[in-house]
Amino acid sequence: MTGATIVGLVAFAACLSLLAWPLGGYLARVFDGTTRATRVLGPVERLIYRVGGVDRDEDMPWPRYATAVVVFNLAGVVVVYLLQRLQGSLPGNPNDLHAVPSPVAWNTAISFVSNTNWQAYSGEATMSHLVAALALTVQNFVSAATGIAVLVALVRGFSRAEARGVGNFWVDLTRATLYVLVPMAIVMALILVWQGVPQTGAGHLDVAALDGGGHGQITVGPVASQVAIKQLGTNGGGYFGVNSAHPLENPTPLTNFVQCLAILLIPAALCLAFGRMVQRRRQGVAFLVTMWLLFVPFAAVTIHQELSATPAIAAVDDAGAVAIDVSAGNMEGKEQRFTAAEAALWASATTAASNGSVNSMHDSYQPLAGAATIALMGLGEVAFGGVGSGLYGLILFAIIAVFLSGLMIGRTPEFMGKKVEAHEMKLASIGVLVPAVALLIGTALACSTSQATTLGNGGAHGFTEMLYAMTSAANNNGSAFGGLTASGPFWATTQGILMWLGRFGALLPVLALAGALARKKRVPVTSGTLPTDSSLFVAFLVATVLLVGALTLVPALALGPIAEHLAR
Repeated sequence: MTGATIVGLVAFAACLSLLAWPLGGYLARVFDGTTRATRVLGPVERLIYRVGGVDRDEDMPWPRYATAVVVFNLAGVVVVYLLQRLQGSLPGNPNDLHAVPSPVAWNTAISFVSNTNWQAYSGEATMSHLVAALALTVQNFVSAATGIAVLVALVRGFSRAEARGVGNFWVDLTRATLYVLVPMAIVMALILVWQGVPQTGAGHLDVAALDGGGHGQITVGPVASQVAIKQLGTNGGGYFGVNSAHPLENPTPLTNFVQCLAILLIPAALCLAFGRMVQRRRQGVAFLVTMWLLFVPFAAVTIHQELSATPAIAAVDDAGAVAIDVSAGNMEGKEQRFTAAEAALWASATTAASNGSVNSMHDSYQPLAGAATIALMGLGEVAFGGVGSGLYGLILFAIIAVFLSGLMIGRTPEFMGKKVEAHEMKLASIGVLVPAVALLIGTALACSTSQATTLGNGGAHGFTEMLYAMTSAANNNGSAFGGLTASGPFWATTQGILMWLGRFGALLPVLALAGALARKKRVPVTSGTLPTDSSLFVAFLVATVLLVGALTLVPALALGPIAEHLAR
């Protein structure tokens, strides 16, 4: 690893930490209603409530809060599906695209509603401007806002005592969208336009061939606005088929840096906002440190592997028959404008943060680098995870860690002033295990059917392609390893089910947990209380996440990328 690479990684970590701190404070003020932004956006917020018939003072019990979440998202699935199927008859279709095939439309609807944004299609060749704007971009905002809203409800579970309500979903959804996501997306879209990302209603540009022998067309559209929210909302999903490797979606080193930063920014800031909202700032910092400790080793493995030459290239270099610059690392499948380290950092950030965008082909990564990206997803997307979902996923692990700690010392476990009993432990376990079980069952189904015919490779690498696809779907990541045809009925249907299970199989237990915690009395701190903001507990929490991840993934990784690495 060169000095320039190390400086770049340190600069990235420093920028992320510096930006997350003030943003965390702002997020806390948004959800406790004390932000000065209400002077500007307050009238808009009140108008939304009036038009929607929302009683902003209603304090919902968790079942009503959960019902609102599910109904809202089911309605989103129906709207996104219908817009795709009716696309050919709707305006805003300058390239005369036809209706999206039913399996792909179903898969895409679930994918964008669940904040997964897996794409079984090529963006510019499949979606009209109207569908991209009304279906995909809208879901980029509201699916991210849903994750934040659920986290805020869980925060109230900790901050309240002997209460029935966990807040109002419609108010939390509106504030997350209006005060957080929309302003940040506007700023980021302007930066992207400044750097050359198109934002236009035109369908294409007519361009002359460089050799003067004719002309061609380049597809354009409202790219900057979709790219901005897809990164900030940890959505993913490229406007173009090659996603963030496309020169009009990610044109410069600055856009690459800014987008990579945007992917992790809100998940990091939410840790600090959590600490402020529960008036335990050290607890928020402890969660953020936990995320870094989980992220850095896997990112280091990925970067180290991609900065190394593949065995085939190294053998040619050793023979001296052809001059090859092995110092560039593994550049197969990578956009030549970015270095191997930049591509590997992007892959680590996106697989850690429930973001499906890619700027290189993961199928071409070295086996252990591929294993690291699968592991970051398979740990439950908790380092840093999706907006809202990453932190509430980590809190589920924290409850399990607290419960195990209590068993070791023979005390009733306590977490942030609330006793953790069997009911809370069951809910946390369900939220952690549903995505893990779903990815394993999905991979087993793919192996046991004739899906090998849809793969680009056989053997251990082909198994890795299936394992990655199912891990990505069940953990709502959305990135594609590549090497398989995902638009067929099996993959479109199976992954749609996994994406729904992964999202709501964790989200609903979290809301039930919020309700249970809100009803509990507050327990005073005593000399026997386990400090959960200490370095010792952070280490135990990291070990808990890794243990659950290892039990889930190690056998599967041994059959795929590890076997491929050993066979080289």
